[in-house]
Amino acid sequence: MSFVSSENSGPKVGYARVSTRDQNLNLQEDALTRAGCLRIFKDTSSGAKKDRPGLSEALNYLRAGDTLVVWKLDRLGRSLQHLIEVVTVLNEKKVNLLVLQEGINTSTANGKLFFHIFGALAEFERDLIRERTQAGLDAARARGRQGGRKSALSEDRQQVVLELLRNPAHSVKEIAETFGVSERCIYRLKAKHRKKSKE
Repeated sequence: MSFVSSENSGPKVGYARVSTRDQNLNLQEDALTRAGCLRIFKDTSSGAKKDRPGLSEALNYLRAGDTLVVWKLDRLGRSLQHLIEVVTVLNEKKVNLLVLQEGINTSTANGKLFFHIFGALAEFERDLIRERTQAGLDAARARGRQGGRKSALSEDRQQVVLELLRNPAHSVKEIAETFGVSERCIYRLKAKHRKKSKE
């Protein structure tokens, strides 16, 4: 995995999200402002909701060398799987992550371990998906059926893939390898999204 050098760190961009217990963003926004964030993206709906336009805007806005700042790690992902996906996107975009409460800073030598750990988790998840897919295909063939498996991409993962596709720096081949799926799967998702956008 590659990492961003602290010497080349760009501007800090904040992201804040309400929780089901705390519907006020003031605490997070104040902390992000004190941390030096020039811009703060927000989501004001519960973390249980899948649509998080603020996070999508932040990921689109960030450029290599920038630093995404969040108050706590649980503000970034609503589940471990989703957190792994978001961290993977940040690493692919060469964006640093600064988590104020947990003291995580991936622009430092110690902080880079964070990306290593989540990179290993992402690889572990891809291996599990491949194993489950192969086991499902083997079971289907044993019953005399061929193909017809469900997409390996959950709705959360599809959203992350679509975000990556909007950045010309990421090729379809690269995205497919990152998520452990075929390039055809990525192209199908892209076509489906394009058709849906026209409706």
